Amino acid sequence: MKAVSRDDRKAVIVIGAGMAGLSCAVHLHRRGIPVLVLEAGNDVGGRVRTDLVNGFRLDRGFQVYLDSYPETGSLLNLEKLDLRPFEPGALVYKDGQLHRLMDVFRRPGSAFESVRAPVGSFLDKLRTGWLRTRILSSSLKEINQRPDRSTEAYLEEAGFSGSMIDSFFRSFYGGIFLERDLRTSSRMFEFTFKMFGKGSATLPSKGMGEIPKQLSAQLPEKCLRLNTKVSRVEPDRVVLSSGEEIFGSSIVVATDATVARQLLPNTSWPETKWRSVTNLYYAADQSPVKEPIICLNGNGGGLVNNVCALTDASPEYAEDGRALMSVSVLGLHDDQELPSLVKQELVGWFGLDVEQWEHLRTDRIKRALPEQLPKTKTAQEKNKNQMQSGIYLCGDYCLSASIEGAVISGKQVALEIQNNQ
Repeated sequence: MKAVSRDDRKAVIVIGAGMAGLSCAVHLHRRGIPVLVLEAGNDVGGRVRTDLVNGFRLDRGFQVYLDSYPETGSLLNLEKLDLRPFEPGALVYKDGQLHRLMDVFRRPGSAFESVRAPVGSFLDKLRTGWLRTRILSSSLKEINQRPDRSTEAYLEEAGFSGSMIDSFFRSFYGGIFLERDLRTSSRMFEFTFKMFGKGSATLPSKGMGEIPKQLSAQLPEKCLRLNTKVSRVEPDRVVLSSGEEIFGSSIVVATDATVARQLLPNTSWPETKWRSVTNLYYAADQSPVKEPIICLNGNGGGLVNNVCALTDASPEYAEDGRALMSVSVLGLHDDQELPSLVKQELVGWFGLDVEQWEHLRTDRIKRALPEQLPKTKTAQEKNKNQMQSGIYLCGDYCLSASIEGAVISGKQVALEIQNNQ
């Protein structure tokens, strides 16, 4: 006999405790609607997780929180997160040297050094200032109504030289979009550019995983079940892999797009494509950077896209005072020699001390970010949250591939459920 649970019949069942699912659950709870969250993994957060390994806090790939996110910020106690900001700019490795390229509006003292940096032309840097003014003066609604094309085409139309696109934008936005071809939607480019321009890229002092933990702490006890895998979704119930049936007033599928498609095989939207990344962590006796700033590959070749000393932003990422280095390599790389090959490449960036770095972990993240091409209608645009017989969808793939997109998607579904009750 299957176990049947009817205690939660009136609750909304949310499948997945990632950022979208937690956002939906918190908004439902705030509106007095009972909720039950089912998570297949052993902790909350989905792709936003932090593990403690040998005294180091290792996020699941290099991630940052943009403190200008309005919706996410409204759900969080940012003071308790103890956000540590990065410098507004980058060090670009090109022709054997690291060159400083900063947001001179916020770091006017770096203007001369940034202008002299052999990354793009003087006109490119003027165009960057013009682009910053234009985007910051635009509302998000205005951005979403503009013609959409690839980010590469957008930058070319804005007059940026091939040198500037190749040596800066491909590496900086390669780390955000997880692709250097800049095929991603120009609306997504403008959204992220605006968020970076309005605020700072930050790290919670104890890791990115503190963000979903803070959200889950806002939910009542016993409304979150970990290690609970759903195998089937029906209009008024879910069936767990154990065979248990749980009834609910509505069902919210807040998993990633691939799992959502498995649970709802009859949905009509196209299969989501994914961006992948391989992230490597190393321990170093000391940081070669000595400031909280991202280092970019401006040469185009090689394995490494970006490097960051996370402990320069938050020393709490290491318990023993050493430096924690995060290195991002776009795509999936199974080569067992990859940690050594990456160190060999970074000797050119930082010197022979790199040879002494201790490899801590390699994360090969196949489904790191949903692809967001231009002029692609999102799931919610096409299907109004894909509501069918009380079943709803939410996730970053539904709106924008970001923490903020996931949180807004969860909120929209919560409001839809409230309006339909």
